[in-house]
Amino acid sequence: MSDSRHVPVMLHRCLDLLAPALERPGAVVVDCTLGLGGHSEALLTRFPEARLVALDRDKEALRLSGERLAPFGDRATLVHAVYDELPDVLDRLGIARVQGVLFDLGVSSMQLDEADRGFAYAQDAPLDMRMDQSTGISAAEVLNTYPPGELVRILRAYGEEKQAKRIVAAIVRERGKEPFTNSARLVELIRDALPQAAKRTGGNPAKRTFQALRIEVNGELSVLERAIPAAVKALDVGGRIAVLSYQSLEDRLVKQVFAAGAASTAPPGLPVVPERYQPRLKLLTRGAELPTEEEIAENRRAAPARLRGAERVRADVE
Repeated sequence: MSDSRHVPVMLHRCLDLLAPALERPGAVVVDCTLGLGGHSEALLTRFPEARLVALDRDKEALRLSGERLAPFGDRATLVHAVYDELPDVLDRLGIARVQGVLFDLGVSSMQLDEADRGFAYAQDAPLDMRMDQSTGISAAEVLNTYPPGELVRILRAYGEEKQAKRIVAAIVRERGKEPFTNSARLVELIRDALPQAAKRTGGNPAKRTFQALRIEVNGELSVLERAIPAAVKALDVGGRIAVLSYQSLEDRLVKQVFAAGAASTAPPGLPVVPERYQPRLKLLTRGAELPTEEEIAENRRAAPARLRGAERVRADVE
């Protein structure tokens, strides 16, 4: 198993962004994407006064990270939940406000490295792609049962795949002969379906289709649309949020929520802007910050990462 799975992306920058909010005694930080617990372990180590609440929808990730975080005892609370369930989780734990929130979006290294999960297009595996294997439909079911028009929409919207119609025509033709079960057949079909020019750019030609299927299977963008505003709402004044995205659709969504929070909502022309119209957020990053060349050399999975941070500067006015 590769060591890259143990290297949390942009770790020190994330910790530095959150530090001013987490150095106070009794601070609560939420790791919305626990994974193998690398970021969580670092948060608990660097901020010895902080309490951690960590969420993951993947039961295997919770088991493994639970072992890793066991030395921290009751400072760490691990919860089986999707991150848009954050308000319910905090409510159950009796936590009104938190001082820090971290999202590390996309597929965890463990999910990519475990061949039988079907996330990686580089090795043959069952087409599953569910982050929580106890619920929902698999990627194979999507491929075998969705109408062609819906498959085209998914590939275009979630994979930004320009050749969506061509790929879907091939999928529909092939699934009529035999249902899809494994990733290698899909990868080969995509290679055959694409024109030569499309194969020469952007890495593995199956990458965009696999991304689109994964987002559809796990409802990732709709979950994120709910989760980021919910996390901002849960932040105490002075609390901070850091979000690592790995593709433009996620990053755009985070950017929009942060930009809206950092803007005044006052009608134009007011000589003095009342408190209720003042921005709720202060942006902590200029645009999206990128990993350094050294970090990419150390951990190739950091390459597409984009980091945005914001601080809660005003409470909601009821």
